Amino acid sequence: RAVPERVVTNDDLSKLMDTTDEWIRQRTGIQQRHWAVEGDSATGFSLLATQRALAKAGMEASEIDAIVYATSTSDHFAPGNGVYLQKALGIGTVPALDIRTQCSGFVYGLSIADAYIKSGMYQTVLVVGSELQSTGMDVTDRGRNTSVIFADGAGVAIVQACDEAAGSEILAWDLHSEGEHAGLLWVDTPGSIYHPRNQAEHIAEGKGFLDMDGKEVFRHATTRMPESINAVLEKGGKRAEELALLIPHQANLRISEMVQKRLGLRDDQVYNNIQRYGNTTSATIPIALDEALEQGLLKRGDLLAITAFGSGFLWGSALIRY
Repeated sequence: RAVPERVVTNDDLSKLMDTTDEWIRQRTGIQQRHWAVEGDSATGFSLLATQRALAKAGMEASEIDAIVYATSTSDHFAPGNGVYLQKALGIGTVPALDIRTQCSGFVYGLSIADAYIKSGMYQTVLVVGSELQSTGMDVTDRGRNTSVIFADGAGVAIVQACDEAAGSEILAWDLHSEGEHAGLLWVDTPGSIYHPRNQAEHIAEGKGFLDMDGKEVFRHATTRMPESINAVLEKGGKRAEELALLIPHQANLRISEMVQKRLGLRDDQVYNNIQRYGNTTSATIPIALDEALEQGLLKRGDLLAITAFGSGFLWGSALIRY
């Protein structure tokens, strides 16, 4: 994982907009988040996270066969960040696939890596979730419902083929989308539907900022995430009580608490760190996974579930024998 050095507290935000530390904590559970400074980039965070992952794995960058890069905040409109990370790693002409599945990005990215490996197409795939959301936040009263939530950072996983004796395996998948709700959590512009795609009036109207219907997102997320976790448990022939750990997308602590309640899980079965990081979109799950591993909360052979829900609406889960 890698996050900006700059820490922004709720009290810091209260100086920019009509909000308070109590208001933010009660509604989101967030106490602080990391925001980028001039010169930072999503690619830069993903490079640092990848270097740390390679060091932990005792691997060289040259062993990576392919990159699957999930982000909704590319450094540039085109091309995507995958090729910039490939260049920074200096690993030659390996394929770099960018996906825009927002908060569900890491789950979807991992599913692609799993398919690549199981088909025999590639042996070692780097899965990236990296975001730089802070530069797209409206830090005024108009945007306080979203700007207090979203943050910056990157998390990566190196996924590699192994034999059955190793014991590690992705047991089941559950992936969905429901496009009729796309406008409930979106960024309208710039978009190629507009002629031209960059218009001064769009900027003035705030159409380039993230817009979210928080109540509807909460309602759908607290329904779809438990459904999806139950689906992968059923597909994998497992029960919720067998889970060593569930790492949900860190959208809102209240959503995670509701998901936990509906699944009947204990506190020690669910890992949350949104209090310190905010919602880093596609990066939340790998950042949390890296922390959980450092804290010894997960060991080889344990049953792990990950689940995410977000813009699209897109959602999904994976059941993993770690």
